[in-house]
Amino acid sequence: MDFKEKVVLITGASSGIGRASAIKFAKKGAKIILVARNKIKLEKVQSDLNAFNTSTLVCECDVSDKSQVQLMSKKVLEKFGSVDILVNNAGFAIYDSVANLSIDEIESQMATNYFGMVYCIKNFLPSMIQKKSGHIVNVASVAASFGLPGIAPYCASKFAMLGFSEGLKHELKGTGVGITVVSPIMVRTNFFDHPSFENMPKYSPTSLSPETVANAVLKAANSPRLEIIVPSIVRGAVWIKETFPYLINPILGSAFRKQLNKKEQN
Repeated sequence: MDFKEKVVLITGASSGIGRASAIKFAKKGAKIILVARNKIKLEKVQSDLNAFNTSTLVCECDVSDKSQVQLMSKKVLEKFGSVDILVNNAGFAIYDSVANLSIDEIESQMATNYFGMVYCIKNFLPSMIQKKSGHIVNVASVAASFGLPGIAPYCASKFAMLGFSEGLKHELKGTGVGITVVSPIMVRTNFFDHPSFENMPKYSPTSLSPETVANAVLKAANSPRLEIIVPSIVRGAVWIKETFPYLINPILGSAFRKQLNKKEQN
């Protein structure tokens, strides 16, 4: 896809994958709508995008709040009429056992990671269908395929994102609107700045840069595939887990449970 003059809306755009994706789309000549809760950080990203002589719009919005999403989408649709590419990237995790997490902490992850995506899709999909074009990119995680101790609610939100996307993809057949999920392994972003990750190693040697995942986001925006796993070699691990769960699940569970036990002992 030629992204020149395309309208691209990115949630969670103030840092990490969202910021990196905004820069890459801007380099391609797209018009960028930056959405996140922190207006000051968004304006910094907007300033960075000025180097590419493209149109940008800052929208301060908490996607977990459906009324805020409605107001944001109204502002965007009044200015642009529709969006060509919707990137649902906002998300976070709280690292702890389900026994220790509060109901509010569990619900907050689902509210941002899953329902934030749903609210954005519900507000922008009708205009996409009406003009018979557009693409939705949902940034999930390989945690959409692996249920892991310590991040069970986060995994649930990403499982939900992938399942919702698969069902919606079937519904969109023939409409001209596409949907693709980008599922990376660990990414070097402020995702791990949450206090719950304080005693954990920040990044593994195999962790990805935000720019690597942003490349996958651009690829996804013009892809017929349901899911793009980053790096692609991890797709083999997903296949093994789904084919031989009785072999893989005990190994993964044991490894991640050891880390969780260390946290609870501190």
